Amino acid sequence: MKFQITAMAVLAGFVFSLNAADSFKPYVKKPDNNGVHLNAHGAGVMHHDGKYYLYGEHKIAGRAGNKAHVGVHCYSSEDLYNWKDEGIALKVVEKEGHDIEKGCIIERPKVIYNEMNDNFVMWFHLELKGQGYSAARTGLAVSDNPTGEFEYIRSFRPNAGQWPIHFPKKWQKPISEKKFNKLKEESDWDYWLTLLEKGIVLRRDFKEGQMSRDMTVFVDDNGKAYHIHSSEDNSTLHISELTDDYQDFTGRYTRARPGGYNEAPALCKYEGSYYLIASGCSGWAPNTARSFRASNIMGEWKALGNPCKGKNPHNDIGSIKTFGGQSTYILPVEGKRNAFIAMFDVWRPSNQIDSRYMWLPAKIKDNEIVVEWQTEWDLSYFEE
Repeated sequence: MKFQITAMAVLAGFVFSLNAADSFKPYVKKPDNNGVHLNAHGAGVMHHDGKYYLYGEHKIAGRAGNKAHVGVHCYSSEDLYNWKDEGIALKVVEKEGHDIEKGCIIERPKVIYNEMNDNFVMWFHLELKGQGYSAARTGLAVSDNPTGEFEYIRSFRPNAGQWPIHFPKKWQKPISEKKFNKLKEESDWDYWLTLLEKGIVLRRDFKEGQMSRDMTVFVDDNGKAYHIHSSEDNSTLHISELTDDYQDFTGRYTRARPGGYNEAPALCKYEGSYYLIASGCSGWAPNTARSFRASNIMGEWKALGNPCKGKNPHNDIGSIKTFGGQSTYILPVEGKRNAFIAMFDVWRPSNQIDSRYMWLPAKIKDNEIVVEWQTEWDLSYFEE
């Protein structure tokens, strides 16, 4: 019996090796080593000790999949084409009232390796069960192994009681919820944008902490880590410095593109400049991607426009709506120069388990990041 099981396992591995992928096919279902469509949405990728690790939202069938019923799924790969199912890295819990109780919302998990403590730190957007998107928290979990199981630590709204750097002293005055609502009710759109620039939402949330929704994390060349998240009712991105153990915020942060309504941030660095891809705020529906560049991650971000070029033949959607997708992560390809994979999700809110992935090649050209549609491609693209 033992021999039979072993033989079956070897045979399964042999069959998988025969069907091994050697290219990327954006939008097409992507099977893991078991032949099952990858279940890691809103994902991020970490490279560690010669392997890539993919972390994303595990979805279930139907509209119930818009909430977390399982947790964060992990896969590993040595070549980026073929992925091994490593199981659930962070599990939701059954305990009523727990932050990550089954039925909460866990989105955009990202994992980074902390050399100081030799451990792995996961950050994610968390909404508490039954509260819609009102909690707007960031969640933290930690593991000694890249595949987990991760231990949930806590969730919170970051930077409570801290003003961002470069925020004018004359605007550093908290306001009440009552005054905020009155100003919002009385303002037309143009005046509201002026108030956003002056930090009206930031000032409302000053004492309790800033909102944190769509997010990513980024580790710079010097090992300093940053948490980038949509804040201020999704109107403004915050870029926050993390502590040396990557498990807390230092309180030093900046506002990027105030009033720009950017979400789904994805960040990379090339030749000393930082590049950011984001989407507009249109719920699950795709919109036009936008990109930005900065010479200092905590400095001013210059708008570059839509980074996408081409058309997705599977749905006949072009760059004007990001091929039908939304950004989630920019992955530097190990061992290659000016080689990035721009990762997008094609959301299907009526059945999120069938949501698709678009992993597309990205390069920096003339100080802009460019993402070109490719129906099928491989890493030799970066050798051209």
